[in-house]
Amino acid sequence: MAKRKTAYVCTECGAEFPRWQGQCNECKAWNTISEFVVSANKTASRDATMGYAGQTQAKVELLNTIDLEALPRFASGFRELDRVLGGGIVPGSAMLIGGSPGAGKSTLLLQVMCHLAKQKNALYVTGEESLQQVAMRAKRLGLPDDKLLMLAETNVETICDLANAYNPAIMVIDSIQVMHVSDVQSAPGSVSQVRESAAYLTRFAKQHHIAMFIVGHVTKDGNLAGPKVLEHCIDCSMMLEGESDGRFRTLRSHKNRFGAVNELGVFGMTEKGLKEVSNPSAIFLSRGENQSPGSSVMVVWEGTRPLLVEIQALVDYSQMANPRRVAVGLEQNRLSMLLAVLHRHGDVQMNDQDVFVNVVGGVKVAETSADLALLLAIISSFRNRALPRDMIIFGEVGLAGEIRPVPNGTERISEAAKHGFKRAIVPKANAPKQPISGMNVIAAAQLTDALEAIL
Repeated sequence: MAKRKTAYVCTECGAEFPRWQGQCNECKAWNTISEFVVSANKTASRDATMGYAGQTQAKVELLNTIDLEALPRFASGFRELDRVLGGGIVPGSAMLIGGSPGAGKSTLLLQVMCHLAKQKNALYVTGEESLQQVAMRAKRLGLPDDKLLMLAETNVETICDLANAYNPAIMVIDSIQVMHVSDVQSAPGSVSQVRESAAYLTRFAKQHHIAMFIVGHVTKDGNLAGPKVLEHCIDCSMMLEGESDGRFRTLRSHKNRFGAVNELGVFGMTEKGLKEVSNPSAIFLSRGENQSPGSSVMVVWEGTRPLLVEIQALVDYSQMANPRRVAVGLEQNRLSMLLAVLHRHGDVQMNDQDVFVNVVGGVKVAETSADLALLLAIISSFRNRALPRDMIIFGEVGLAGEIRPVPNGTERISEAAKHGFKRAIVPKANAPKQPISGMNVIAAAQLTDALEAIL
């Protein structure tokens, strides 16, 4: 018998080591290295995965002779999902969708598959739920269920053999954590099984030009479970986010070989499943009639479109020696840094104040264009003076107190004008060269300019 080979893989970054150790030398994470069993019969495994019917022999081509025709995308039935995917589903692509339990991953994919089954041959593979459970969900949601092919199986080789016989145009694997390959002698969900199963399914999808959705679980930190190489072998990685008791879900792409990265799609959870939200800015701006202090509206750029969201701040006297700094939807460290800039260059001291900030609607803002809106919302709460209801704010704040420009400044202002906003505080470099109808733009070069505009 061939000797069994083992390797040790970090579940955070995918780095490999010859032996187990407590800390990963690459990402410096502790207790993340797991044993990875390498198949002893590696040649047979390669022949099994690479020897599908209809495979053509690879050949070398010149760069200028490669066919540059547009990829034959097809619509999923959800414009928000097509936006995140870069314009539609590409045949032969492997797409990974993750999310916390109850986010709606299986519900969304079941809706998509029932819609596409009316036009194409579609196969839904469930490894966690029984066929009866999936059928009950489809009936509860009122979905057409007379065309979709179903399979309850966890063995990857068996799934590919059956799929090769039925020749589907699109497949769903729910989920990758319960799949297993026969050659790997470890339990389903382990690093080795997840890695080999994803590679096996991805090769099969590309060789047969099958669009494949793979469902992945998340860890307690909110990251995709399994080694980081799971994201490396697929074409598109998406994350469905949202509280289980919330009304809205956001689908964001973290990797996409066929479209823009960080594209955002918004869905609403209803009794009939997920419904797409065509105008998310109107949802996130559903404010009350009276404008209260500590509230401002900012324009963030998500993928290929601007999005208007409201940010709220609450500043209150602290009863503790170390005042609290709490940020929901924003980076905690950046909040502390901006408060230091406000003290140094705005002459506003909050050493004895608790500061709480929140992005309304559960949106997570990662770009720096929210800096200025965040600081003005904090000043509004601290001075107990409400900002004008028809004002939007965006801009990056530097450590020297300067207001730095952000990408797509004119498009952000135009989007705010469409929603009825009349005033805007923007970086001086983002001021539009041509006046925008109905919009009074205040260009700020320093933080003090923006403070004077509101105070």
